[in-house]
Amino acid sequence: MTSKYCESLSSYSRRETRPVKVGNVVIGGGGEIVVQSMCTTDTMDTEGSVCQAIRIADAGGEMVRYTAQGRREAENLKNIRQALRDAGYDVPLVADIHFNPVAAEIAACNVEKVRINPGNFIDKRANFSVVEYTEEEYAAELERLKQKLCRLLDICVEHGTALRIGVNHGSLSDRIMSRYGDTPEGMVASAMEFLNICREYGFGDVVISMKSSNTKVMVRAYRLMAAALREQGMDYPLHLGVTEAGEGEDGRIKSAVGIGALLNDGLGDTIRVSLTEAPENEIPVARKLADYYRGRETHSPFGEVSWKYYEAYEDSKRDTMDAGGIGGKNLPVVIAEAKTAFSSFGGGEFEPDFIYVEGNGKVGKRVFGPSDITTAEELAPGKRFISLTLSELNDRTTDYLERYPNKVVILKTFNKNGPAEQRAFFLKLKEKGIRNAVVIHREYDETDMDSLTIKAAADCGMLFIDGMGDGIWLQNKNETISPVEIVRLSFGILQAARARITKTEYISCPGCGRTLYSLQETLKKIKEKTAGLKGLKIAVMGCIVNGPGEMADADYGYVGSGKNVVTLYKGKEVIKRNIPQENAIDELVALIKENGEYRI
Repeated sequence: MTSKYCESLSSYSRRETRPVKVGNVVIGGGGEIVVQSMCTTDTMDTEGSVCQAIRIADAGGEMVRYTAQGRREAENLKNIRQALRDAGYDVPLVADIHFNPVAAEIAACNVEKVRINPGNFIDKRANFSVVEYTEEEYAAELERLKQKLCRLLDICVEHGTALRIGVNHGSLSDRIMSRYGDTPEGMVASAMEFLNICREYGFGDVVISMKSSNTKVMVRAYRLMAAALREQGMDYPLHLGVTEAGEGEDGRIKSAVGIGALLNDGLGDTIRVSLTEAPENEIPVARKLADYYRGRETHSPFGEVSWKYYEAYEDSKRDTMDAGGIGGKNLPVVIAEAKTAFSSFGGGEFEPDFIYVEGNGKVGKRVFGPSDITTAEELAPGKRFISLTLSELNDRTTDYLERYPNKVVILKTFNKNGPAEQRAFFLKLKEKGIRNAVVIHREYDETDMDSLTIKAAADCGMLFIDGMGDGIWLQNKNETISPVEIVRLSFGILQAARARITKTEYISCPGCGRTLYSLQETLKKIKEKTAGLKGLKIAVMGCIVNGPGEMADADYGYVGSGKNVVTLYKGKEVIKRNIPQENAIDELVALIKENGEYRI
């Protein structure tokens, strides 16, 4: 097994990191989680860029990032920073660099932090073809990298500028791809090339990110990175984020699933929620997510859990028995609470698989607790669901589950560290070889949908990413949130964790100064024409930097390739180039139809 990525699976604590000073903000060092966003304005538009940064700061954003695709943009960051300071705002600025080391060097003189992408800092974009490197060629590439990076580090030291080594899934160099492929392991290797140079140089003001639009890949990459840092004795802070998460409820769910899975184990010192919306909209979501973990160290203890049975770095599903459509090879089910057994949830993807009515209905009469267990199987066939918590998993209940593998566990938790306690339950079942299906149950008392979305997605997402759950059952005591909304959220969590796909998934970037069209308007129009295409993943990217590599997981891609022109992809393959924007959506729909996948 790869080394541990955190101190404990049962006792919550923040990962210990060095403090990295970014202007007047400190990332890591045990401080509060820092929230940030990125401007979507043209970096040459000083006034617009300043106004948007002010909106982000007023919303509570503690750092603001801008793209700097060339020398001009990198130089203009100085004017943006000065205008913000003149307006009374001291929010630190970050330059986002792709393909241009010279722009990084200029920006390092003008902002508090520079983000570089190891996949394209000195390398051309990988073309996903097989490239073979001899040991000598590989070493020569690393030496070339070292020379370029050390020039940047010289400038960072001179100006007190921090550095983010920001790896993105799908934009790895040919050098890394040749040895690791497009994998989380490759992402870690890409970051370590740069970190080793920083360590040799003696530069420590470094933050690391390992982003992907696929939550499973993202979580695995960060866990592997944290484990590698522990092995190497490195304590750099982590910047968390899910790239191209989308907009609205789906974007919030996907971000909370991925980021929450890591925050649950104390990983993460700064976060950015990437939504295809106005950037200031990202801040309240990020703040709620970060604040959800404040004080978690005070949770009730539940005993240490062994790492032996935890497949933290694998894409696998727990082996369970098929209990009448739950578990086995079945997709995870959704259970919903209703006033009557005949309640309607709207049909389609929002129709739950089972309905719970207290003391009645399809599930209500069939739920029992450990106190109802008898020495004989007197409860069959009517009693199907046994409600348990970790503390109730003892010799008596495990013996019962072993004898009756057709019983489905409704797994509850009332612990402040609930995801870890529920994970411990699964690991103990695995240790004992118990294969009963388990439905993850969580209860809340939220008054607004945003809070419920963020908390439930963060709590449940990790377990489904780890392949542990056979179903989900969310309850909310406050009736201001309807059962239909809760069911939609349940399906959304399963989809974001890649456990059950019930609708079209949109991988859409939030936009930046490189964006070549109106992302929000275009995404809305594409959704109107494709929302019923169950199971498809469609990427909507503002520019060529975020495609094709970073949308490598999508079935179809719509990518801005020039002013008012779009290139269409099927997977990683370019199908049509430079389509006028006014025709591009229709061309996308036609492409999907040509491939026989336009089924509504």
